[in-house]
Amino acid sequence: MAWTAVGVVAVVAVGWIAIALLKALLGVAVYLIVGAAVIGGGVYLYQKGKRAISRDQRLRNRIEAATTTYRQRNR
Repeated sequence: MAWTAVGVVAVVAVGWIAIALLKALLGVAVYLIVGAAVIGGGVYLYQKGKRAISRDQRLRNRIEAATTTYRQRNR
């Protein structure tokens, strides 16, 4: 009878430790995923804003539009 009780207590203890470790690992994984999403979103928004403000890109677009208009006019 005592060996059965020891076995049950051991199984409960191992299960308790396993659940605690699983919670810790899942918690860390969630924090990593959320952190990566926030950093990735920040980088995306920074690049998008930088591209929108870029003077060179606006100038290049104007030159391309003018070239296209000039070519269409002189056909």
